[in-house]
Amino acid sequence: MPKKSKFRKKTKKKLDTSLSSVSIKHLFGMVILSIFFFLLPGQNIYYHLTFSKEQEDLPFVEEPISNAPLPVNTTNYFPDYLTAEGVYIEDIVSNISLFEKNLDMNMAPASTTKMMTALVVLDVFYPDDVIEVKTLVKEGHLMELIEGERITVENLLYGILIHSGNDAAYTLAENFPGGVDEFVEAMNKKAKELNLSNTHFTNPIGFDDENHYSTPRDLARLAKVVLNNKTLAKMVGIPNITVSDVTYTHFHQLINVNELVGKIPGVSGVKTGFTENAGESLISVAQRNGHNVLIVLLKSESRFSETEEIINWVFSNHVWEEVASPVETDETNT
Repeated sequence: MPKKSKFRKKTKKKLDTSLSSVSIKHLFGMVILSIFFFLLPGQNIYYHLTFSKEQEDLPFVEEPISNAPLPVNTTNYFPDYLTAEGVYIEDIVSNISLFEKNLDMNMAPASTTKMMTALVVLDVFYPDDVIEVKTLVKEGHLMELIEGERITVENLLYGILIHSGNDAAYTLAENFPGGVDEFVEAMNKKAKELNLSNTHFTNPIGFDDENHYSTPRDLARLAKVVLNNKTLAKMVGIPNITVSDVTYTHFHQLINVNELVGKIPGVSGVKTGFTENAGESLISVAQRNGHNVLIVLLKSESRFSETEEIINWVFSNHVWEEVASPVETDETNT
């Protein structure tokens, strides 16, 4: 048998060495690639970043904004005559309280509850989702839904925020994953997330119940979250609208229960409420000369006239003063 040449032996040795080197490099590359994929975030993170339903529904910061003009009561006159048992008036931009009464007293919120109902709905549904009317609620203020009607979530949100329809609120809750009980649980979970420490819900409508309560402070916080949500903020300022089911068979004329919307320039939403136990409630925003004021009235004897009086009091007795920043002050003193 012919002997292998020294050249062939050397070539084989070089080839074996080369293959061994390639194997090590390949193994090293696989390890690096595995570590890279292990460190990548899961798919659900990208899903939430891309498809989260509402990016803007974050609570307003409640600490005073340092550079915002501050409201100053120039007359030292306050609306102590109000019949409302719970009152909170705040300049929204600076987060400064202008007047308060029984700020943390537990009270029946009535249909102001539907602010939370709307927020929980948008945590799960898209506005253009279509759901079916199943159980008909026939008590209180109604949107006049028809059993079996298929209607968008958006139109039902108009129904609860503009017309305060109890049937619309129940339909939304009933179509929630897990039904009404799970919906109410989600309401209370969100209340904790928003630091509504003196709020508890037992239903999505606002029916009276000893375990269904809130406070002027908590409802003000809740209202600001609603106003910070573009979808809902648009809805609460509409005086009236007509909506229909998906087949354009059933039409519903919705009129804003807040009589001041469309009557007084600058007034929008946010929500009304009334039961025999809760009395008259109204949460509104008044805008004038670039200033936005949030007004919360609970258990009032005349919510609309008192809110109108408060608006006049705010803008007749306050001026907004610019406050110099600490840097500007130091430069002035040098």
